[in-house]
Amino acid sequence: MAGKAPAGTSRLRAATRENIAGWLFVAPVVMILGLFLLLPILMALWVSLTDWNGQGSPFRAGVPFVGVDNYTRLFTEEGLARQDFMTSIRNNVYYVLIVVPSQTVLALGLALVVNSRLLKGRTFFRSAFFFPSITSSVAISVVFLFIFANSGAVTSLLNLFGLDGPQWFADSRGVVHLLLGALGVVDPSSPPAALTDGGPFGLSWWEWLSGPSVAMTTIIMLVVWTSSGTFMLMFLAALQDIPVTLEEASMLDGAGRWQRFRYVTLPMLKPTMFLVVTLGLIATWQVFDQVYVMSQGNPAKTTLTPAYLSYQTAFRSFDYGSGTAISFVLFSIIVVFALIQRWVMRDRNGGAGSRRLRRS
Repeated sequence: MAGKAPAGTSRLRAATRENIAGWLFVAPVVMILGLFLLLPILMALWVSLTDWNGQGSPFRAGVPFVGVDNYTRLFTEEGLARQDFMTSIRNNVYYVLIVVPSQTVLALGLALVVNSRLLKGRTFFRSAFFFPSITSSVAISVVFLFIFANSGAVTSLLNLFGLDGPQWFADSRGVVHLLLGALGVVDPSSPPAALTDGGPFGLSWWEWLSGPSVAMTTIIMLVVWTSSGTFMLMFLAALQDIPVTLEEASMLDGAGRWQRFRYVTLPMLKPTMFLVVTLGLIATWQVFDQVYVMSQGNPAKTTLTPAYLSYQTAFRSFDYGSGTAISFVLFSIIVVFALIQRWVMRDRNGGAGSRRLRRS
């Protein structure tokens, strides 16, 4: 008995061996992520603090260190850099405000349709709705260029009804300006001086309130159509995971179809809704390939986005410090919006419900 270790010491040694074994198992993944993810991020952060022009190594002694100058130029210094960056932010804000709700509502509606037991050929419709999501975004973007061309299918269809369609990818007018002009509220050619004299971050209020351009609206239609299929599958999986007994119980209580959807289906879909909105926010703030293929920021920079501006600044203007700084600002915006969205969609009744369960 004298040579036997205490029970507490044995448990501590067992826990230590388990921890060592666990770290040995995850060590390869940690090393790979650190080498190919964390290290490049830290290297890019260093580049954003320099005036590197792409020649040689950014870590050599001769590369000028500028600190946060690349960041301050985007927010505080008058010039083309701030104007382009704020223009891209404005464009992307309208893009996010339209795409995220539209694709979420459309995906949920499609999931409800293909989940209905009364629908014939549900497998076909599920495949048809999901097909655009797995098709190359570059290929679909090229198809949209042909469809919305001046002699394309959309313009020809509008001509059949006696309507003259706009030059979709050459029209830089904001849809809010067009709507106000059509209603006779404001003349877009002579806006009020109060809206054109000043505004935040180098853009006038009239420019901030322009809405997405006609060209950006075309890209929005493309993205909503192609992204809804993926989110439809997420909602469909969540719908099929809802216990049938809940719906049957609500029907026995006299709940109608809308009441069942509002008080049974939607609360059960809240985790999936959070996932869909979060993925939508991340994807819409990172939009690049559609802009690169369809417009490259034109016309008049109304389809310019921060992601494309970062690429343009770094790989076309060879100002890698400013381009990397734009990417880190974009990363910060995504994180902030994700945290806000998580706070808004948090379960406010979870704590009270768990306390009631513990008391019972």
